Amino acid sequence: MPKDAVTPIVEFDKVGMLFASPSGEPLTVLKDVSLSLREGEILGLLGRSGSGKSTLLRLAAGLIRPTAGEVRYRGNPLSGPAEGIAVIFQTFALYPWLTVLENVELGLDALSLPGEEERRRSLAAIDLIGLDGFESAYPRELSGGMRQRVGFARAIVGDPTLLLMDEPFSALDVLTAETLRTDFLDLWMCHELPTRAVLLVTHNIEEAVLMCDRILVLGTNPGHIAAEIPVPLPQPRNRLDPAFQVLVDQIYAMLTARMAQFIRTQSELLTGFARPLPDVSTSRLIGFIEIMHSDHDGRAELADLAAPLGVGMKDLFAIAAALHMLEFAELEDGVIRLTAAGRAFADSDIDDRKRLFSEHLLRFVPLVAHIRQVLEEREDHTAPRERFELELEDHLSEADSESTLRAAIRWGRYAELFAYDDDTRSFEMEDA
Repeated sequence: MPKDAVTPIVEFDKVGMLFASPSGEPLTVLKDVSLSLREGEILGLLGRSGSGKSTLLRLAAGLIRPTAGEVRYRGNPLSGPAEGIAVIFQTFALYPWLTVLENVELGLDALSLPGEEERRRSLAAIDLIGLDGFESAYPRELSGGMRQRVGFARAIVGDPTLLLMDEPFSALDVLTAETLRTDFLDLWMCHELPTRAVLLVTHNIEEAVLMCDRILVLGTNPGHIAAEIPVPLPQPRNRLDPAFQVLVDQIYAMLTARMAQFIRTQSELLTGFARPLPDVSTSRLIGFIEIMHSDHDGRAELADLAAPLGVGMKDLFAIAAALHMLEFAELEDGVIRLTAAGRAFADSDIDDRKRLFSEHLLRFVPLVAHIRQVLEEREDHTAPRERFELELEDHLSEADSESTLRAAIRWGRYAELFAYDDDTRSFEMEDA
């Protein structure tokens, strides 16, 4: 029977998802998403923050139901958590008062197995994932990588058909993540896992190319499938293989182009101050500009910057998006270039940098200009944070409003356009 004729493990059929915003207005998180995950496949969901990756994972787990369309698991509508679906979380999510064995046994609670069978299966899962000998240890005694291995063992102990992985390596250091990733792939390729299909949410482009058979690139506002990329490279994959790097570069270029287009679209659709801002500290922006200027002559491929800078795709794209928005850099086809203003910033002293940053904030970041204007117009030159939160939440989700305002505070403070007191949750003019 042809592979496509086999019933997919999970299917999304024109799925949409709405949430209520704090103002009561519906917020579209996902729109018209259709996908299928076949047996024997690792499918990656790759995209920027806010593209709906985690929402898709929760839908696949049956934790929430779509407001439009249908999610099917093994051909049947999914109306809630189903047997045979397990989740590995980004954080370790272990109970600190339970031993490794007891934490793993929790993965069998819903099956109501006899105690002897529960223990046998839990010990087998612990052994399979490489933690034999640590059954009686508590989470506090384990390293981060070992704790995540406990999370893996708890997920697979119930012999799940579908394994949902929500950035399972992102909380680990680079070396530990690489070891755990490789160990998981070895088990998968040797068919030692009971799992028949994996849905992996990631921000890491190299991780997606390393692990997945197909990658779905998600667009934002609202979340949708922007592209499907097959990964035809045989396992095990080599990061130094030119074909591997070509695919990584292509995805970086695709996401960069979409990010630049997203910023332009946001500028057109969200007039005024209600544009989401990347929550990046000024120290990171300044450090990035300095490295670009001194080490790369103002121009570099984004794919070539992640490893030397020690940042993941999520952080790298946030920095690039912020500099693009501030017009200190330009993004195009996976390449970032410092503008004339960016080069001038790199060559300036501290005072001139603050002046230039202030000018660009007031010109290109309407929220910062709005906060400054409100403070100037008020007799006491102060304003409560809540005022701006409520204004933003009329247009953005609560999470986006929070991160956007946090970025505005960071940037405005550096530019000395205003001060902010977190105790009183209020703004005031820096020179009032």
